[in-house]
Amino acid sequence: MKKFLLPLLFLFLLIFESIFVQYLPDGILGKDRILVPHFLFVALLFLTIFVGKKKGVIYAAIFGLLFDVVYVEIIGIYLFLYPFISYLVSKIMHIMQANFIIAFLVSLFAVALLEVGVYEMDYLIHVTNLDFMSFLTLRFYPTLILNAAFIILAGYPLKRFFEKHLESLRDE
Repeated sequence: MKKFLLPLLFLFLLIFESIFVQYLPDGILGKDRILVPHFLFVALLFLTIFVGKKKGVIYAAIFGLLFDVVYVEIIGIYLFLYPFISYLVSKIMHIMQANFIIAFLVSLFAVALLEVGVYEMDYLIHVTNLDFMSFLTLRFYPTLILNAAFIILAGYPLKRFFEKHLESLRDE
C-alpha cells in the first residue's frame, strides 16, 4: 500500500490544480491577472530534493507526459521541462544544503524557470502573442506569488512526507 501513496499524491495534485483554478475568485490579484498553480511540479521538486534525483526525474517525466495529455494540446512541453528542471534542481541541491528555506527558494526559482520556458515555447510556436513585459505583469508575478504561498503552506508537510518515504525506502 505504501508504494501507491506517492503516485496517488501526485495524481491528487494533478486533479487539485484544475479544481483550484475553477474555484479561485476572479481578479484576486487584480484585473486580467492569470494565476497558474504548479502544485504538482512543486511536489515533484520536493521529491527530487528530499528523496533523490533518479526518482524525481522519473516521476517528473511520467507526470509531465500526463500533464501534457490532460491539459495541453501540444504534447512535449511539460514532458521535457518537468524532468529537465528537476534534473537542474538535483544538481543545484548537490551544492546547497537540503533544508526548508533552501527548498523554498530553489522551488520558486524552478517554477519561474518553468513559467518562462512554457511562455517561450508558446511564443515560439505562436500559441501566444503576449509580449514579454505583459507576460511578466499578467502571468509571471501572480503565478510566483500563488506558488510561493502554496510552498509556504504545503512545503513542510511535503518535506516530512518525503523524508519518511526515504526512510521507508532505506528500511526495505
